[in-house]
Amino acid sequence: MPGLDLLFPFGPLDGLALGLLLAAWAGIGWHIEHPPAARPSVHRLMMRYRREWMVEMVTRQPRIFDSSVLAILREGTSFFASATMIAIGGGLALVGDPSRIAVIAEDLGQGAAPDIVWREKLLLSILLLVSAFLNFVWSHRVFGYCAVVMASVPNDPHHPAALPRAAKAADLNITAARSFNRGVRGVYFAMAALAWLAGPLPLIAATAFTVVVLWRREFASQSRLVALRPDEGADAGGSGSKGRG
Repeated sequence: MPGLDLLFPFGPLDGLALGLLLAAWAGIGWHIEHPPAARPSVHRLMMRYRREWMVEMVTRQPRIFDSSVLAILREGTSFFASATMIAIGGGLALVGDPSRIAVIAEDLGQGAAPDIVWREKLLLSILLLVSAFLNFVWSHRVFGYCAVVMASVPNDPHHPAALPRAAKAADLNITAARSFNRGVRGVYFAMAALAWLAGPLPLIAATAFTVVVLWRREFASQSRLVALRPDEGADAGGSGSKGRG
């Protein structure tokens, strides 16, 4: 069908490489957010610390430290959102004039190809960046919700609403962090998708490399070992139980 050839002017190997990229993007994200109980990811481990942070906040006076940490987290999401927006603009500029990419691709041995080929390959990276941008924006917004709920936590740790509201703030904080992590993964795979300009085999290799990097950082990194390390010297009634009475 001529129309189908125009929509997807690639061979079976290109289709396989594209399918692997999308499956890897969705699969590693699901595995990170739903890891096996025996081997939690860094994302899952940090969820516990975020909850304990909010419990500690109940008894911390003043709460300037907590607001400062949250402000730093929001600045991070704002930076990544701005960076992805700039990258999206640059990608769209290249889509409007794919001849520059065509010259680079020819130098990589890809040979001449219709402009639509380069446009669609670039659009894959742009779409992944758009997904990342939306996640960063939502993360920034939810961190704002978290700040409002944190501000509403009563100063009296014995107030009946203190711990329940701290738990709500923790859930919002976790939700914002989840969206931020999804945005970061989107950026990783958007960079991997650029390898498609060099052909389907480089795209497959870049996808595999990205999956390995993400898996290692979540399941085999030094940061994970630190998060797993027991709190030496902490007693059963230590700081983690503050404000519970």
